[in-house]
Amino acid sequence: MGDDTKSNTKLLDELEKGPWPSFVTEMKKAAETNPMAKDLLGQLELSYEERIGHWKHGGIVGVMGYGGGVIGRYSDVPEKFPNVAHFHTLRINHPSGWFYTSEALRKLCDIWERHGSGLTNMHGSTGDIIFLGTKTNELEPVFQELTQAGFDLGGSGSVLRTPSCCVGQARCEWACYDTMATCDSLTRAYQDEIHRPAFPYKFKIKCSGCANDCVAAIARADLSVIGTWKDDIQQDDAAVSEYAAAGLDIQKDVCDHCPTKCMQWDGKKLAINNRECVRCMHCINVMPKALKPGKEKGATLLIGAKAPIMQGALLSSVLIPFVPAAELLDTIKELVSRIWDFWSEYGNNRERVGELIQRIGMPAFLDAIGLDPVPEMVTAPRDNPYIFFQTKEDGQETK
Repeated sequence: MGDDTKSNTKLLDELEKGPWPSFVTEMKKAAETNPMAKDLLGQLELSYEERIGHWKHGGIVGVMGYGGGVIGRYSDVPEKFPNVAHFHTLRINHPSGWFYTSEALRKLCDIWERHGSGLTNMHGSTGDIIFLGTKTNELEPVFQELTQAGFDLGGSGSVLRTPSCCVGQARCEWACYDTMATCDSLTRAYQDEIHRPAFPYKFKIKCSGCANDCVAAIARADLSVIGTWKDDIQQDDAAVSEYAAAGLDIQKDVCDHCPTKCMQWDGKKLAINNRECVRCMHCINVMPKALKPGKEKGATLLIGAKAPIMQGALLSSVLIPFVPAAELLDTIKELVSRIWDFWSEYGNNRERVGELIQRIGMPAFLDAIGLDPVPEMVTAPRDNPYIFFQTKEDGQETK
């Protein structure tokens, strides 16, 4: 890129200063060979100068037969930057766990350099491969090449968004179920729901192998699948002693951070009251050689997370406390079928499932999908001052 372009991006140049890699540097590299990337730099500089965005939505664009996968984007200053007059984004369905061969990555990049800006986002918060910026007349050609290479579009709009998962049992010893197999099966089963909008709003399924939740399902997914176990934590007392001998303060760094205080350390022996354990993974993270998940593995299914768009942010609430790993896939499919039937009929336009539950109440939602209430569904204790709890003192009940 010539000196004239560099001198025209004085504000963007500031983002290249400091110790961290900058997206501006990468955009400048792309701009050396791609006119779209060059004009994108110019429009972004203008936005920084004027403190206003210059993108607009001028209509619905897509590929033949699909209602999702393409996000239409147009410049509102096309006379200044004609190469980004159209700058549509494509979402490409990622492989489970984001595992690629170098050959597959080269194919993707070659396709995008031929038909778009060459700029990608690996990966967006959706989980998809993001192709940033192409023209309307390039949508069908790029889609044809993607399908020939074995890829498909992901979800956008009021659809089932592309399911995503952590690497699970492929790389992680804590995974309590096969996240990648579950994600892949759901993706293949629900192709129509991913590509053709039929819901009141978007629906996300994200699969994490344990409570560390490496795909942040509990904060973002309408249906969160979080790996857990039903029996006791597996404990190696000799390894616990090794941690203590090496200088780990087990009382301070493990027991004191347990959310339910179910662990006790007397200086020699770690005792765990597994009936009080909520499987948060903290102790296992701190002492991975001494503690690991139990043998009776499965997942907890949670409902209703979302970011603060229409209303405030929501975290997932427990729907089914434990599903054995062998029954997980069938249970998910049966559950989402019931949820989608009810939500599609009674959900308002642009209302997420979590917002529907807020509006009608969890009891009505559970009744509609045929689930009985269980204590694990309670998100917080009662705060009504007129509710009194019974406690036990010296074996006697007091009110």
